Amino acid sequence: MIQPQTILRVTDNSGAKIIRCFKILGGSRKRYAQIGDIIIGSVQVSEPRREVKKKDIVKGLVVRQKKPFRRKDGSYIRFDENAVVLVNDKNEPLGNRIFGSIPREIKEMGYSKVVALSPELV
Repeated sequence: MIQPQTILRVTDNSGAKIIRCFKILGGSRKRYAQIGDIIIGSVQVSEPRREVKKKDIVKGLVVRQKKPFRRKDGSYIRFDENAVVLVNDKNEPLGNRIFGSIPREIKEMGYSKVVALSPELV
């Protein structure tokens, strides 16, 4: 369950390392984000001399969550961390590499450019 004030790890090479969620897109009453949702967050920790700096406001696509996510076939998938990939306004990734695995639901939701950069599809 990703909600406002949740700390998330950034799993691409855009320059940000950790962000803090403060808004979940998709309606004024949407409380929790899950895999495939877009959130807005603030960069808390970043690498020096990179595109994304500390205190920047960024959009992120949730690609991993600790809470078990139910698939359509009835099985559940769960990860060890909450992670996002930073995206621009066209929902294209800001970085050019993605680290770690990505669930196949991301591909089904239409984020094919994110899936093309990931090394592993779960």
